[in-house]
Amino acid sequence: MRESTSKLTTQKIAIYGMMMALTTVATMVISIPSIATKGYINLGDALVILSGLVLGPAGGFIIGGLGSALADILLGYAYYAPFTFVIKGCEGLIVALLFRQAFKRKMSIAPAAVGGIFMALGYFVVEIFMYDFPAAVASLPGNIFQGLVGAGLATILYNALGEKIFNK
Repeated sequence: MRESTSKLTTQKIAIYGMMMALTTVATMVISIPSIATKGYINLGDALVILSGLVLGPAGGFIIGGLGSALADILLGYAYYAPFTFVIKGCEGLIVALLFRQAFKRKMSIAPAAVGGIFMALGYFVVEIFMYDFPAAVASLPGNIFQGLVGAGLATILYNALGEKIFNK
């Protein structure tokens, strides 16, 4: 009994580590700078949302928060890392909770889209205080676009791979 629990824990740690690495890489591979807020637009949200869908609330929060914050640090945006940890972590958490509770595991783009929009609004609030209202407004369309593209990609990936790979 103890051995199977140990394997499950080791397997879960390995999956979390791989998903965090993929999130970091997806965030870094395509990063388009945003002039107004000195941030950047990226594809990492697809992996944050996918993590919430397949690994649940804890996985969504941990992978979204740590994987995305690590990308901020590695790309030279360390001043965003604490905010990213919370915003992207909550994005993964919200997607997982909506998917499991409100949608009863019936795949719909809705939980993913809500998570992406939450992310955009989270950065909007932070950027009001970091910069000013006009700068935050200027970055909002790019962040919404990023969140919704991430939601679409995550939904496609989940439908194609999620059930098979993660045995959910």
